Formats: sequence, C-alpha cells, structure tokens
Amino acid sequence: MSAVFFDSGMDDDARRARIYAGDIFVFSPKPSSTAFVEFARGMIEAAFAPLDPVQAQYDLPVERFVEIVAPLMPRFIHQPESKRLIQAMLADFDCDLEQTYFDVPRLRVQTHGEYLTAGVGYRLHAHRDTWYASPMSQVNWWSAVYPFESESSMAFFPRYFDHPVKNGSEDFDLYDWNARGRRDAAKQVGKDTRQQPHAEEDVDLDAQIRIVAQPGSVILFSGAQFHATVPNTSGRTRFSVDFRTVHLHDVLAQRGARNVDSRGTGTTLRAHLRGTDCEPLPEAAARIYDPNPPADAILVFKPENVSS
Repeated sequence: MSAVFFDSGMDDDARRARIYAGDIFVFSPKPSSTAFVEFARGMIEAAFAPLDPVQAQYDLPVERFVEIVAPLMPRFIHQPESKRLIQAMLADFDCDLEQTYFDVPRLRVQTHGEYLTAGVGYRLHAHRDTWYASPMSQVNWWSAVYPFESESSMAFFPRYFDHPVKNGSEDFDLYDWNARGRRDAAKQVGKDTRQQPHAEEDVDLDAQIRIVAQPGSVILFSGAQFHATVPNTSGRTRFSVDFRTVHLHDVLAQRGARNVDSRGTGTTLRAHLRGTDCEPLPEAAARIYDPNPPADAILVFKPENVSS
C-alpha cells in the first residue's frame, strides 16, 4: 500500500527510493515552486486577457479556446525562464543538480464538463507514464496553477502500482508519437483519435487517492504510478504545470520502480537536461534503454523540437 508523505524532511536519495516503491510526496508551496506557477499564471492570463482563464470556457466557442491554448503550451515550454525556474526548484528540493536531469515543463488544461476533453485538453485515462516509454526511474513533479478541488484533481490507484494491468503499450512507438501524436494535438477537438496505450481489462477505479493542495504545492510521484485525470465537474477550468526528472546514477544502474507491464518502444530519456547547465543526458545512458534508435531520434528530442 502506498503512503503519502507531507512536507517530508527526507533527503533526495531516500525520497526517490520511496517513490520507486510507490509512495507519494506532497510539499507545501516553496518560494521556487510559487515562482514557477506564478510565471505560468502570468502567461495564461496574458493569453486569455481580458477573460478570467478559469471561467473563459463559458465565454468562448471551443474552437477559439483551442486557438488560445494550442500556441500557449509550446510557448511555455520554450521560455528560457521556465527552465531556469525548474532549476531553482530542484535546488530548493535538495536535488543534486549535477546528477538530476529534467525534461521540458508542460502546461496542462482541463476544462469543466465535456467542453474540451481531447487534444490540448485531453482528459488522461487511467495509465502509467511508463506505458509511454518513460523510464522506470522517472519522478513526476506536478503543481496546480490556480485553486482546484477534488472534482478537478488527479486520481491515483495505488493497488495497481505493483500489480500488472493488461494494456496496449507494446503497440506504442514513442518516435511515431512525437512525429504525429504531439503534432496533431491541436486538431483533436471533439474526440481524440490518437493511438495511445489503454488498460485492456476491467480495473477498479473506485479504490483511489485524490490529493488537493494549494497552488504552488508540489506532488511528487513515480512515472509507474497508475493514475488518471478526474472528470472535471468543479465548474472551473483547471490549469496545472508539470515536469519529470531522472537521476543519472539511477539511470546507469537501471534503478527505479519495478516494471510490471510497460512495453513501449523507445525512451524519453533523450528529452532530459542536466540541472546545472541544461546539457542533454549522455547518449550512452539513453542507449541502455534504447540501443537501436532511429537516426533522427536525438534530433527529435532536442528541446526546440518539443511542441507539447
């Protein structure tokens, strides 16, 4: 059974070990995480001005909402300040910046009801990130930008952390996803038709944990956690930011959560940048997990080529 730690004083090595075992960590806002969400909030509010972003869906046709959000997401990714703020967060959370590598930050949008549940507002079904070719040593960092409720949160299903779920990850090719799936996100408005790994058996989604915290709080969890986006019935659009990290020593030692059911092709490791200077993860480390990548694999993962 997973435990939830609040404002733990554990060092990063011990914290990662607990995360790999299925535990979840929640931290109250720190100066660095507050700065990160405030930066995202400023970009969101500038894009939606003069509307209130969390209520804008009631004033805009969904096509116009997508026109605003679709360019906002990559703009947030590619802002140098976004990466600088992540580096400050990693230092604030006592990570070894020489050994910690982070991927580009993402801005997520979950509107109320059925207004937008595809593409840039995709409602994530129950899944593991590792189904999408993420490494077993991946740690997810998640923060809300505005206040949110249980009715617009994430759900974790801890009983499945070390219990396999029949799924379609063996058909997932990361390189095809980057070439087509991410590129086509803005085209998916009414229904999301992109091929993604799903659970292929009945799973118990009632035994769940929902964590509600203030904006700027940080939730840390394993990429192997079975989790989903809760259907938003809060009456407000939820905006959140997230990024992922890996620790180089863990990558080289193939240390992380136990792989119970993830079989995707490729590895997301090439998207990770060193905490000190944003240099990419050594290619030799990525090849431990993906020894025969396509010729353009490294180019695809250059930060300037990531769109969402």
